[in-house]
Amino acid sequence: MSLRAAAVLVTTFAMPMSACAPAEEPEDSNGDDVNPFFVESTLPLGMPHFDLIRNEHFLPAFERGLEEHSAEVREIANNPEAPSFANVFVALELSGRRLDRVSATFFNLVSANTNDELEAVRTQMAPRLAAHTDEVRLNPELFARIEAIYGVRGELDLSPEQRRLVERYHTTFVRAGAMLSEADKERLRAMNAEIAELGTRFSQNVLSEVNASAVVVDAREELIGLSDAEIQTAADAATERGLQGKYVLPLLNTSGQPPLVSLENRALRRRIQETSLARGSRGGEYDNRGVVSRMMGLRAERAELLGYPNHAAYILEDQTALTTDAVNRRLAELTPPAVANARREAAALQNMIEREGQDFELEAWDWAHYTEKVRQAEFDFDESQLRPYFEIWTVLEKGVFFAANRLYGLTFTERTDLPTYHPDVRVYEVYDLGGELLALFLADCYARSSKRGGAWMNSYVRQSRLFEESPVIANHLNVPKPPAGEPTLLTFDEVTTMFHEFGHALHGFFSDVTYPYFAGTSVPRDFVEFPSQVNEMWATWPEVLESYAVHHETGEPMPGDLVAKVLATETFNQGFATTEYLAASLVDQAFHQLTPDQVPDAAGVMAFEENALRAAGAQLPAVPPRYRVTYFSHIFSGYDAGYYSYIWAEVLDADAVEWFKENGGLLRENGDHFRDALLSRGGSVDAMALYRGFRGRDARVEPLLARRGLVSR
Repeated sequence: MSLRAAAVLVTTFAMPMSACAPAEEPEDSNGDDVNPFFVESTLPLGMPHFDLIRNEHFLPAFERGLEEHSAEVREIANNPEAPSFANVFVALELSGRRLDRVSATFFNLVSANTNDELEAVRTQMAPRLAAHTDEVRLNPELFARIEAIYGVRGELDLSPEQRRLVERYHTTFVRAGAMLSEADKERLRAMNAEIAELGTRFSQNVLSEVNASAVVVDAREELIGLSDAEIQTAADAATERGLQGKYVLPLLNTSGQPPLVSLENRALRRRIQETSLARGSRGGEYDNRGVVSRMMGLRAERAELLGYPNHAAYILEDQTALTTDAVNRRLAELTPPAVANARREAAALQNMIEREGQDFELEAWDWAHYTEKVRQAEFDFDESQLRPYFEIWTVLEKGVFFAANRLYGLTFTERTDLPTYHPDVRVYEVYDLGGELLALFLADCYARSSKRGGAWMNSYVRQSRLFEESPVIANHLNVPKPPAGEPTLLTFDEVTTMFHEFGHALHGFFSDVTYPYFAGTSVPRDFVEFPSQVNEMWATWPEVLESYAVHHETGEPMPGDLVAKVLATETFNQGFATTEYLAASLVDQAFHQLTPDQVPDAAGVMAFEENALRAAGAQLPAVPPRYRVTYFSHIFSGYDAGYYSYIWAEVLDADAVEWFKENGGLLRENGDHFRDALLSRGGSVDAMALYRGFRGRDARVEPLLARRGLVSR
């Protein structure tokens, strides 16, 4: 059913553009343009016609999709025949096709290339889609039919996937409020509409302020430490803003910023860091403190209405973690060793500062800069030595794709003739072992002001045997685009991110389920990061590294001693990395474990964050949270009370990496086992049962502790 489309209120969408010449637009009998969402796509695998889609197409497509889906749901709910698996659950899965299609395109594109006109559409649609979700899930006649089948599911001749579909629908409707009184349903509808509006406003504020907060530099001398190409990029960015002769350093959505590594000018480093940390909390039109306070209050109130002590308890009940106690224990176990490790790292950095004859205390804006100095002193290399060997498309095609070929037998062919929504996007056909077309893959790697921060995967078309559909999947990164004619050279972190996001793509490619409800990454949030984190291991696997780590000018492979240094520093700076991550996770849980009367007002939001970190033993001024709550987009767009998921899934990931190593690594039989036992199953089987089926036992935490440098010293 279109529950997915109706419920997914993603944060941004884009003005479609094409990298190719636009196709001829179809016309109706009156000579008017046909809305591309009113006809089936003629492109391979139903890929959206980005060349035909215009801003004005979305609203009418949503209108028609909502109308059609409402009529379909009423027909299912009011069917005079006795409820059956076919006329309830299959019918729901078959419903809302147009709404699914426009929602997938709209909410995926909104993240990648937005504009004012489309933001206005999103603002208008967010509460309407929330209301539509409530219309479906709070329909008493429909729920009665779902419950009737649920009550006798053990007596019916259902396959395991069919039985799980019945159970998951029932759970979804109950958790959505289907068993509430009519009066409470009305309260719930009002809260859901306002929550949708607040989520939209939050993400719009984050994107607007990250663009408005770009740091303007007057003189080239202030940029000592940056490469000539980076300085030229900053000059070009200034020119685009009408600031000829100046330099603009754009911000990423994280607290830390890439220029802090290289910039020698400490005053400029401080200005960048403080500007980054102040986003959303310094007054003005983009201040998010009021949004945070109201959102947290509404989520807490809604949780109470649904019978839970707080929002985190509501969210975690449907994850593999199950309880707030389990998450709190995990975070509490990891925080002390991570902080202790970070303090040891801070001492080494302070020592480096003093060895240089400087007389200041280490601050947040110094950490990345002096970390590179310590790395160079201890290991005789710095990150800048790696970049010439990490040209972006070589990493993708001879690294990421190479590993997928060796492990799973996949092959890739670029399609330059298919339309895209931005000229920077590349499209690849993905072929399976037998030569059949498995999926389409879109690689959208470059940062731009119309694109939200971070890295992510999304699906334009999801696999299902019910519809005989194959996936169309995109990966998004935010790599700064160099000046024209210059190569794009990645940091090692960006290389790892590319492998990570492709792990999500593989989860979507290999989906082999009947019902769209279970397709691909439709698994608990604290499990979904597991396959993607496993895929990171191949970035440093010798055979893979040898394939892609070649000098972009000479073609020479990365020297063996440099490779050895990369591997030797895998736990370097992990105290910082783990602490900044845990700090954000702790803030997420602290806010979402409040009752309505405990939620701070707008003026108290930042103090609450600080106090929460202090109480958890994670407040280190030199190590701010990876995201402060006022620009913490994860927890306002699907990862609310769920940012812990990365470390939770990393327990599985680290344990699974040990399995691959124990069984010979990059072998086809290992890939086949991982694909068949886990990746292909989507959400059709309980997540932890899938892991045990793959590994043969539950995961052990020791590999994670060793990886993160958290073992006792």
